[in-house]
Amino acid sequence: MLIIANGLFLSLSAQNSFPDSIIQKPRLLRIMFYNAENFFDTENDSVKRDDEFLPNQGKFWNRSRYYTKQKHISQVIAGIGGWSPPEIIGLCEIENRKVLNDFIRFAPINKFGYRIIHKESPDLRGIDVAFLYRQGHFFPISYKAIEIRYPFSNSKTRDILYVKGRTKQHDTLHIFVNHWPSRWGGQLETERKRMFVASVLRKNVDSIFSVDNRANIIIMGDLNDYPENTSVSKVLNAKDKYDNIRADELYNLSAYLQNVKHIGSHKHEGKWGTLDQFIVSGALIDKKNSVYTSINDVHIYTAGFLLEEDKQYTGYATNRTYIGFKYHGGYSDHLPTFLDIFKVE
Repeated sequence: MLIIANGLFLSLSAQNSFPDSIIQKPRLLRIMFYNAENFFDTENDSVKRDDEFLPNQGKFWNRSRYYTKQKHISQVIAGIGGWSPPEIIGLCEIENRKVLNDFIRFAPINKFGYRIIHKESPDLRGIDVAFLYRQGHFFPISYKAIEIRYPFSNSKTRDILYVKGRTKQHDTLHIFVNHWPSRWGGQLETERKRMFVASVLRKNVDSIFSVDNRANIIIMGDLNDYPENTSVSKVLNAKDKYDNIRADELYNLSAYLQNVKHIGSHKHEGKWGTLDQFIVSGALIDKKNSVYTSINDVHIYTAGFLLEEDKQYTGYATNRTYIGFKYHGGYSDHLPTFLDIFKVE
């Protein structure tokens, strides 16, 4: 059903349910992105600011809560998969490789053959981005962590993770996993950091286009800006109009979710917005291409267990792991989003 929350419609679906069109249309790949909200282990890292997530201080993060977090993220992945779990997963707010290793070995998704691509980033809090893929469905060729070095600040942030790989049909995909700097301290005060990260990403995209102007590029992540913000619309130059498609331009499919369908992945001060986005090259929304997607193939997952009544504002809010320093036992402060890729028959 649809509910109205502060002028935006939020689609509230039953657990693990999708419209028939999503389930029945055979996909080549389902690509999921999820901000997992502080998925930390319980051990102290002396070079990272992880004291908030230790058993005896801060938020009193312990092994029981850690295992619950594993199960919750597994539940989200299984739900998004429909009949089969997503073939590719981008994650952010992951502390380290140990968390990922534990997740694919011991969480309920361990039978699906996920493999990890990850590099420890210089973020002072110790939160990274990561890439998971199912063997036999995606075949990595190369990857690199794109480091962000601000020319105006000594502060550090997450790398952008770039993965180049092939599908079972031997189509090459260029995938970027992002978690841009937060708005903590104010949107305007932190904007130039996101604009700089966007410029680094754009430079890497242009490098790919210079070799292949019909490259299949997929950008996913928590950008901490909305599709209309300067970092996304101007610096990255991700367009929100889908006519006169050019193969070597970027198109923000998630802008369609926000601007036309009026749904969001994150709620702030009572308003939903689409911070978690999928942006693709024009070649991928051309059905003459060997693989393709469309504005109708990007979704925000709104299973009932991910939401709860918003007691401060109206409608619904995300079912979070913590509310402040109080353990709430939920999932995340973001909703997951996913994109389907199809092959031309």
